[in-house]
Amino acid sequence: MENKPSLHTSLSPALLHLYDLSSSIVVIIDVFRATSTIASALYNGARCVIPVDSVPKAIEISRNIDGIAAGERDGKLAEGLSHGNSPLEYQREFIENKTLVLTTTNGTRLLHMALERGADTIISGSFPNLSAVCQYLVAQKKNVVLGCAGWKDRFNLEDTLFAGAVINQVKKHFTIHCDSSLMAEAMYAKHKNNLAGFAPKLTHYHRLVERFGLIEDINFCLTPDGANVLPIYKEGKLVVEQANS
Repeated sequence: MENKPSLHTSLSPALLHLYDLSSSIVVIIDVFRATSTIASALYNGARCVIPVDSVPKAIEISRNIDGIAAGERDGKLAEGLSHGNSPLEYQREFIENKTLVLTTTNGTRLLHMALERGADTIISGSFPNLSAVCQYLVAQKKNVVLGCAGWKDRFNLEDTLFAGAVINQVKKHFTIHCDSSLMAEAMYAKHKNNLAGFAPKLTHYHRLVERFGLIEDINFCLTPDGANVLPIYKEGKLVVEQANS
């Protein structure tokens, strides 16, 4: 019987320390909206995305490299920045060949936590790059931790639904003894045919749509393969992993 790699799902950054990241590919998941924005920017030709954990750092780095400082705090444009965390903001004519320096409430913070805990490899995932993520995980034949960014250390459903979507596609290639993974896949199986119809029940939907009117963002973030590239973290930057590397 073949030895399959393991797959676990961390439902919140507060739980990440419970998993061994040193021999694992960690998938950073922040569906609304950081990892959707990262996929969108790279798909549309950004040279790279530099994830940072503070607004002053985003401003300083972008100034030094002539990049675009962007991000949000609590769902809205962060003070001092002129570009936010909307995947629709980064169209090809704007972002091509530029560097995006991004800071967000949950997703970029989780990435830095995974780095500090010695993650072997870090990639970022959301519905817009679902297929690229699944293909990479199957091809690598390594242990996987699906890391949900949640909301300020609390559980959220959209990140869990994406974890479930990944598990739904890759599970036969992994050993999964993990109740959070089983729950994530069951949730996804229940709602996969109408994610947009389920979304209005989500707390983060209310935060983004009812306060800021970001319904097009939500629809993009829940649509599979609209920006199907694989962002991989190398030397401080998220870059597109080429299929043959």
